[in-house]
Amino acid sequence: MKKKGIPASPGIAIGKAYLFGSLPRVKVKSRKIASDEVEREIELFKEAVAKTRRQIEEVKEKVSVEFSQEHANIFAAHLLILEDPFLVIDVVEKVKKEKINVEYALWKVLDNITKNFALFDDEYIRERAIDIEDIGSRILDNLIKSEPVTLTHTLRELDEEVIIVAHSLTPSDTAQMHKKKVLAFVTDAGGRTSHSAIIARALEIPAVVGSGDIISCVENGDLLIVDGGNGEILVNPDKKTLERYKQLAKEYSDFLAEFSGIREFPAQAKDGYRLELAVNVEISEEIEHVREYGADGIGLYRTEFLYLNRSDLPSEEEQTETYSKALRAVYPHPVIIRTLDIGGDKFVPHLTNGEEDLNPFLGLRAIRLCLKNKKIFKAQLGAILRASIHGKLKIIFPMISTLGEFREAKAILEEVKTELIRENIPVNNKIEVGVMIETPSAVMIADVLAWEADFFSIGTNDLIQYTLACERGNERVAYLYNPLHPAILRSIKMTVDAGHRQGKWVGMCGEMAGNPLFTVLLLGLGLDGFSVAGIVVPEIKEIIREVTIEEAIGLASEILSLGDVAEIENLIYARLTSRFGRIFEMMGEKR
Repeated sequence: MKKKGIPASPGIAIGKAYLFGSLPRVKVKSRKIASDEVEREIELFKEAVAKTRRQIEEVKEKVSVEFSQEHANIFAAHLLILEDPFLVIDVVEKVKKEKINVEYALWKVLDNITKNFALFDDEYIRERAIDIEDIGSRILDNLIKSEPVTLTHTLRELDEEVIIVAHSLTPSDTAQMHKKKVLAFVTDAGGRTSHSAIIARALEIPAVVGSGDIISCVENGDLLIVDGGNGEILVNPDKKTLERYKQLAKEYSDFLAEFSGIREFPAQAKDGYRLELAVNVEISEEIEHVREYGADGIGLYRTEFLYLNRSDLPSEEEQTETYSKALRAVYPHPVIIRTLDIGGDKFVPHLTNGEEDLNPFLGLRAIRLCLKNKKIFKAQLGAILRASIHGKLKIIFPMISTLGEFREAKAILEEVKTELIRENIPVNNKIEVGVMIETPSAVMIADVLAWEADFFSIGTNDLIQYTLACERGNERVAYLYNPLHPAILRSIKMTVDAGHRQGKWVGMCGEMAGNPLFTVLLLGLGLDGFSVAGIVVPEIKEIIREVTIEEAIGLASEILSLGDVAEIENLIYARLTSRFGRIFEMMGEKR
């Protein structure tokens, strides 16, 4: 039997299934209580909440030591949930009004919350139901069981190699996985933005999420094949299939090994054209691998992870330490730090306050949010400037749509710099400041922005959704979200030309840059640099080194004359498959 899900972390794993359950899935029985029992039930609930808080604080401390601070911040956010009126107060009120046992009241409240969250179109919000389930299951566990419960049991204490199968895996579950014992994991629920998926990638554990009902199709000990790159799960495969996947796993391993030697060479075309090939960094674990990938630094350092899934805002000192670590790790290569890009699908209660109910992608996000919250913006800029002495730093502002926004952001940066210098705090005075080109308006005024910006970086993820008027996370319009739409390609060309006329560097940091299928085309459009996921650096480099800039420009010129996506795709495959077809296939670009 084969099941399909969402690819969350690449790789192929073969091993025995280990079913990992979640307490709230077992229905709790309702029991009527007398009026004089109400206070006792509430007291039991408060004791269970207090015990749960102690347990979470314990695992938070362990995770901060064994993994990283941002993973520990997940559990700080969990502590906030314990104070949330949608959980704690609702349970107490239900016990009082309905005169029922507290276990059943909690079970009903949890069930109601998760059902309501499931109604949201926003994938990120839907996945927060998993966090609430995690907390609820711990409280329920403490209510039902008399013996002490710890958050480190089962997954940490596995004594054999297994593939975890679960309806959902909470952050506390995933963060405690023993990398040498957990070969992979698959879940019914979840998505690419879930905490478990992020941690799986950090641990390099193959994972498939959002499979729908995998836990109902598997029993303990079943033999599983997990293809994290293609989102496939095979249950009890026959001998022929098993041998085929063993061969595919070997081929994938051999394929990656083929490019190990290229890491030390530059991303340089046959005729000498040199491209700057850097990596995008999402979490701090990726920083230590930048040199291993053979990358030219960090082309996009996303700072949001410092703000997400925590009960407070990061201090200026914490941010300074984090940014300094990145700068030191990749020196003498540059690090482009993007200022806070919260909003849209990245929700932070301290900043957004749930105000963007209708169109969060069109609301108060990124630079707009920072300019409205200058205290938070200045703290981040102060941290970036303090860290600037530790390496080659560049700053880029996201979601710029007007020249006025860029000027205001630069003015605040200069104000913060002046204050630091006045306090005799050393800063680097030669910091380049750039603009993220990710709105159609920024494309249209790129010639004006190029007069004042030191460089551009094209963020295709947002540029595509704004240009084509289709939300990238909405499955109902996913067919429209295509990087090869002529409007997108012309926007890229317009931006490159506008920047180059003023002698400015123009790169790309969106997912489009990391797709090997588009490498030659983007090279031909004149980009000076790509910033991509670390794992694809060798493959992208290989393609660049096998072409000339002349042939890339020729391909791009032909493609720009076409008006249909299908025609463009056909031309790319026709020209490049014979040379790079294996790379396309191994990296998931099958036709």
